[in-house]
Amino acid sequence: MRVWQLNEIGLGGLHLAERPKPSPGANEILIRVHATSLNYRDWEILIGQYAVPPPLPLVLASDAAGEVVAIGSKVSRFRKGDRVIGTFRQCWTDGMPTASQLSSILGGPLPGVLSEYIVLHEEGVVAAPDYLSYVQASTLPLAAVTAWNALVEDGPVLPGETVLVQGSGGVSIFALQIARALGARVIALSSSDEKLERLKSLGAEDGINYAKQSDWDRAVLDLTNGEGVDHVVEIAGGQSLQRSINALRFGGHVAVVGYLDSKTASLEVVSLLWKRARVQGVSIGSRRSFERMLETFHKRRIAPVVDAIYPFSKAHDAFVHLSRGSFGKVVIEAEN
Repeated sequence: MRVWQLNEIGLGGLHLAERPKPSPGANEILIRVHATSLNYRDWEILIGQYAVPPPLPLVLASDAAGEVVAIGSKVSRFRKGDRVIGTFRQCWTDGMPTASQLSSILGGPLPGVLSEYIVLHEEGVVAAPDYLSYVQASTLPLAAVTAWNALVEDGPVLPGETVLVQGSGGVSIFALQIARALGARVIALSSSDEKLERLKSLGAEDGINYAKQSDWDRAVLDLTNGEGVDHVVEIAGGQSLQRSINALRFGGHVAVVGYLDSKTASLEVVSLLWKRARVQGVSIGSRRSFERMLETFHKRRIAPVVDAIYPFSKAHDAFVHLSRGSFGKVVIEAEN
């Protein structure tokens, strides 16, 4: 079978390789991968900027959807022919995770899913919604589950509340869709007026171009009659985190999900105390939170936004697209 394997750091180090087709163990399932969704984390690993560099060589990517083609002798959760999605953290089933569960990540340190076939433990897999294609289903494990945990498991966002989302990547768009499905108002940030219009078409009520208005926290307060928002999905880190706290209502919640600008932030402690702010780190989510999210997605018919689809043989092009920034998700689709 073919896999995309990172042999050395850099886009030139990503090679198409041949490996033996795996066989499932007693509690494992063999999945024919139909689609793999890329995340910024994958790009960080590829260029050597990920916080915890995994050992090389490594099959990249963590998010995939496919069809069960064989099962182990003790498998009880799935049958041959089922449509499934792998979980980001393979060993985190429910509750508060342990350090080892947090480390059980596909695409580093565990082998990734940018492959024609993968073997996963049955406990690290969920059923794919029947209303979504394989391409759409593949986008869910990291970005959608992160947004869900930020706003629901760790929120919770309530009808009538206001949510601030930053940018137009996968997590931010899923956060917008989830917030709107649950009856919240959404304010969106972007450096592009064109993208702000697209975000409004997805349900954002207001948009702020932070390239034109660097003090976007003041603009958020203006849009909320000086009260601030109830929740912020913080993807940038660095100085953005302070502005997110400034933009909060008293007792509001900042879900920190990324660090696109910087991995460090300097905060005014007084503002944190004054706002009675709750700043919560989000580390994706458990399999059970994934399953709870899928129940809501199915009920509300939430459809992932896919920016581009590349064939399996064009993985390099998909990563270049990802590096430029995307509106929604970038997906690599099987060619057979």
